[in-house]
Amino acid sequence: MAARTLPKTDVVIVGAGWTGLAVAKELSAEGQRCVILERGDYRHDAENFGGPEEHDELKYARHKGHMIDTPTKTLSFRNNTSETALPMRRLGSFLPGKGLGGAGIHWNGQLWRPLPSDLNMRTHYTERYGAEILDGMQVQDYGVSYEELEPHFDFFERVCGTAGQAGNVNGEQNDAGNIFEGPRSSEYPNPPMKHSPPQKIFRDTAASMGYHPFPMPSANVTAPYENPYGAQLHPCTYCGFCERFGCGYFAKADPIICIYDTFAEEDPIEIRYRSHVLRVEKSEDGQTATGVTYLDQNGEEVFQPADTVCLNSYALWNVHLMLVSGLGTPYDPETGEGTVGRNYAYQTIAAAGVFFNDEVWSNPFMGAGAMGMTIDDFNGDNFDHTDLGFVGGGYISANQTNGRPINYQPTPPGTPSWGAEWKQAVRENYLHHIGIVCHGSSMPVQGNYLDLDPTYTDDYGQPLLRMTFNFPENDRRMSEYLVGKAEEIARNMDNVRAVSTVNRAAEGDNYSIVPYQTTHNTGGAVMGTDPSTSVVNRYGQMWDHHNVFVFGACLFPQNLGYNPTGPLMGLAYWTIDALKNDYLQNPRPLMDA
Repeated sequence: MAARTLPKTDVVIVGAGWTGLAVAKELSAEGQRCVILERGDYRHDAENFGGPEEHDELKYARHKGHMIDTPTKTLSFRNNTSETALPMRRLGSFLPGKGLGGAGIHWNGQLWRPLPSDLNMRTHYTERYGAEILDGMQVQDYGVSYEELEPHFDFFERVCGTAGQAGNVNGEQNDAGNIFEGPRSSEYPNPPMKHSPPQKIFRDTAASMGYHPFPMPSANVTAPYENPYGAQLHPCTYCGFCERFGCGYFAKADPIICIYDTFAEEDPIEIRYRSHVLRVEKSEDGQTATGVTYLDQNGEEVFQPADTVCLNSYALWNVHLMLVSGLGTPYDPETGEGTVGRNYAYQTIAAAGVFFNDEVWSNPFMGAGAMGMTIDDFNGDNFDHTDLGFVGGGYISANQTNGRPINYQPTPPGTPSWGAEWKQAVRENYLHHIGIVCHGSSMPVQGNYLDLDPTYTDDYGQPLLRMTFNFPENDRRMSEYLVGKAEEIARNMDNVRAVSTVNRAAEGDNYSIVPYQTTHNTGGAVMGTDPSTSVVNRYGQMWDHHNVFVFGACLFPQNLGYNPTGPLMGLAYWTIDALKNDYLQNPRPLMDA
């Protein structure tokens, strides 16, 4: 037991990112006293993210100033169980955040909803193609439908002042938007972003090939806007400093300006910074949690009792905390039994680089994190998978996020990696290039999972989280298919003189934790209706400990072909609704096991 025990609170929340701040905002309005424990420091858009200091590409993009410090928080990694996992000593493939706002500070602002069939994937594919199409994969239904989540997707889009063009409002389709999306109850709060000449060429070419281009939905706000909580957001300046940076213009929706700033002084919310949570404590009978033990900023071990415990840290760290706390049953890949750590998935990324002649100017220094022209024709089950040898898919999008001088140096195939010829190629192509991204789904398989490392420990003597992951064959075939479609579009675009491709999941290549791909780690504490295959029920409530609620992308049974923020926040508000309107009046399991 900790050296010091504090007075009991109603709710203790681990993590002050998107979901943690939303839980505190909503539950405090119901009179619940909320304590948020945040590992990092206080920071604010107005005080810490202003230019020109924030536009330091070396500090924030290369040295990752807003991300976790691997000497104090990391994991170990291997591709399969025959290997010995080694600690990740530098950030690479994914970039979890630290401090108030979490990874919601340095995100790009690409704000999607899942397809309706994404949420009942096993049922959908089985009914359309037969169960054998999912052989070798642990694909599951979420246990909650698009129709149930739609009001919560809509609310979060309004919290963010999302810019976009609806493709389906109450069943009425609009070809200018995404015709594949599920029915939405309202238009986007703001009009879509502007687009560059190459993006317009992509749009026209894709349409001429029979596809259905539309503007990417964006939390980079396009007009002055006040959200439902009263927060004020400003129009995007297209400065090109979204991903890996905070936004000092109040133009990129983030948890600080959209939620934290709307906390009233009288709200019963306390945030404790530099608080490293060690474990969730359980009652003597193990049926409920009694609170959490953490190290405060002085290094003192403290116990915070609470009636309700909410796990709101990054997906990987939620799973780690459950494992070191003995919450639930750890997953065993040999037997397939246990659930905590099961169904870890990622994102499968490929791309085509398009090099135009001098007649087409991209001007990449004008960009934004969600400035994209997209097709969804090959996402989810929007296309016939018969005889393709895979399930899933992803969006294909011509994105223009930045032209920053260190990271953005486009050169066509055959260019040397250094020297005079390389410099000349950079000069010739910098203003005449765009990337077409294939943002693919990730299917769960028995051998991809999270557990505790038997060898390596952290500064506090706790085992590191161990990640075992490689691209499943299904995802390799899917990614090859998507990048082929992207290349086909690229080669049909006007004024193109060269096309390059990259496929992170190419046949024969192992997943590498070194090059950046996405900060879209999912699974490990998945939701569902069967306690033998899920950690939490359809409300995000743990089967084994009914007063523990889990939030974030760790709930995803498999990863979608979309960025996870929109889906995970829809689920968060769904869980918050269950807490406010049911559980807090009568604490109990909300579903029978």
